[in-house]
Amino acid sequence: MIWSADPLAFARLLPESHARPQPEYVPAPLRDDYYEACRIRDLSPKAAATLARRCLQGMIRDFAGIAKPTLFQEIKALREQVDAGSAARGVTIESVDAIDHVRKVGNIGAHMEADIDVIVPVDPGEAQILIELIEMLFDEWYVARQKREERLASLASLAAEKQLQLSQGATGQQP
Repeated sequence: MIWSADPLAFARLLPESHARPQPEYVPAPLRDDYYEACRIRDLSPKAAATLARRCLQGMIRDFAGIAKPTLFQEIKALREQVDAGSAARGVTIESVDAIDHVRKVGNIGAHMEADIDVIVPVDPGEAQILIELIEMLFDEWYVARQKREERLASLASLAAEKQLQLSQGATGQQP
């Protein structure tokens, strides 16, 4: 930080957070929750955990196409898809278990405990673990799907080009 003569005025030189830039094909609401969780991780780890929970719920709704009244029910439905072999590519039982763990930690901020005198703290390191799960699932679900689609489209384009060359009698070989 750069300090001026005025003790209340300063400029921040460091990045706002440690968030990794996410591609545009990850839906904006998911990216926004992720970026916000990263920004407030140190200031309010409990709020960051709640945002991580919200982001993961959005991912289940968007990527897996599951929308239920509660995250618990969505995770249950996702688990059933994995067990039945009908889950979206990239969704594994390990990722479903991890999302369920985040649900439980995120519930600390999302729902008041029955005994309001019970305070369950979340520290920045724990919030970071939840954020890293989001990053992993962005990679395994959205980035992997995009790369797969691009590679398959490239292959289809190459096959169409070669088929056209064959139909025109050009083999591409030099005399």
